[in-house]
Amino acid sequence: MASVVLAEIVRSGFVEGAHHGSAVSLAADGTLAYAAGDVSTPMLPRSCAKPLQAVAMLRMGLELDGELLALASGSHSGEGFHAEGALRILRGAGLDASALQDPPDLPLQPQVRDMALRGGVEPSRLLMNCSGKHAAMLATCAVRGWDTSSYLDPQHPLQQGIEETVAELTGEPIAVHATDGCGAPLLSTSLAGLARAFARLATAVDGPERRVADAIRQHPEWTSGTTRDERALLAAVPGAIAKMGAESCYVVALADGRAFALKHDDGADRVRPVTMTALLSRSGVDTEPGVDTGAVRRLGELSLLGGGVVVGAIRAALP
Repeated sequence: MASVVLAEIVRSGFVEGAHHGSAVSLAADGTLAYAAGDVSTPMLPRSCAKPLQAVAMLRMGLELDGELLALASGSHSGEGFHAEGALRILRGAGLDASALQDPPDLPLQPQVRDMALRGGVEPSRLLMNCSGKHAAMLATCAVRGWDTSSYLDPQHPLQQGIEETVAELTGEPIAVHATDGCGAPLLSTSLAGLARAFARLATAVDGPERRVADAIRQHPEWTSGTTRDERALLAAVPGAIAKMGAESCYVVALADGRAFALKHDDGADRVRPVTMTALLSRSGVDTEPGVDTGAVRRLGELSLLGGGVVVGAIRAALP
């Protein structure tokens, strides 16, 4: 199936454009509850895969929990505590920032990046949003006695172990091998496979899957940032886990096993929470007991301005 219109750009009552993509919802028993567009062929989940990679590293002997495991599972905003956390992971393994092989970068979150620039901060590997994952990869190598200089090589035992775990959790063979923006190997899955994997984490009662899920639930500011929409969603929906990825990927799973995943073809990050909110609302999640209905619905609101005045909005248009 081809992608479909998931959201419309409406200005002064006129639809001036649309965001195309695909979206899927799985029922608590893992069956398909809703699909729009192509949810079964390979796509690149980008950073949505980080919690799955974290599960693999725990299986290989990494000893992290709490906020540092959340950081290893996330794409952080580059706030001070994020960089310090990545350094703590490295130091715990007897390493320092010179071992990192992610590219030097400024903070991911625009407001944090602006503050850094005003303060004269230079790009660094610790500030790059994937530094927690890279630090955890290096720490896993240290635990296993593996070479740390080649940890990003797809043939490295670390990456081979990650590939095995991702295939198991998604229930799909790896069809495409690519390289992510941070330089780490990137493995394909389908949107349905991504949702299936997150459902396994969200419903786990013990083991590495439960440890990662609990870290995300309890420390969402370490998985994303203090002002990010993913953190706001997790605060509003008790027991949920969530992860965004580049190119407008997003996945959410609830404690009862329901799971939701989407990807917009144009990669527009602005529309990601709008469509996810609509996908959750379609299943009635926003009005369930314990859920902050107002907070969830606000995440689905994105106004368009004209001369400083609201003249339109990006609105969900799930078929």
